[in-house]
Amino acid sequence: MGFRGLSPGMTVHVIQRGNNKGRIFETARDSGQFLAWLLEAAETYGLSLHAYVLMSNHFHLLATLESKDSLARAMQSLGIRYTRYFNAVNERSGTLYEGRYRACVIDRDDYFLGCSRYIEMNPVRAGMAASPDVYRWSSYKANATGREDALVTPHDTYLRLGADDEARRAGYRALFDAPSQAFDDMLRAATNRGIGLDEVANIRRPGRPRKAA
Repeated sequence: MGFRGLSPGMTVHVIQRGNNKGRIFETARDSGQFLAWLLEAAETYGLSLHAYVLMSNHFHLLATLESKDSLARAMQSLGIRYTRYFNAVNERSGTLYEGRYRACVIDRDDYFLGCSRYIEMNPVRAGMAASPDVYRWSSYKANATGREDALVTPHDTYLRLGADDEARRAGYRALFDAPSQAFDDMLRAATNRGIGLDEVANIRRPGRPRKAA
């Protein structure tokens, strides 16, 4: 299921890339302004954000929708405001992003936890940080250590990781001890194609060999 079939209560993984793989965040001011407007858009249009990361030329979000239009309206508002700002600051014009954002539905607990880990491990995979806890522009510290972050709303799946806050944080940190390349590849394919992770898994699952005639 792609982002055209969204409905209230769904949780989605979203990625937006810069045009021609160009940078969309040049300075700390850019990243801070983007997050401020992301918070405004989420509160205005009904997005509960559970995980995020800002990279130099793209960003990821993991969010639950209040209405079927929450994602589209929030992303449109954010995109217009931030593009105008970035163009003005950098004396440029034209589009900032590579087309429309891409998204896929996250509809299982293991998919949710794997997606959250995938998002917050981006800086490590890209060689921008030695570990997720030292990267400034992500939700990792909110989820793993309890650092206050107005953007982050705990998902029910996260809350089931433990009986109290410390147990949940410990359970969350443990997820990063065993990252899964197979899951990461599946998530990447599902998001880029706008289909569900189960659909990707079914496509990749080899069929039974035919019986000889």
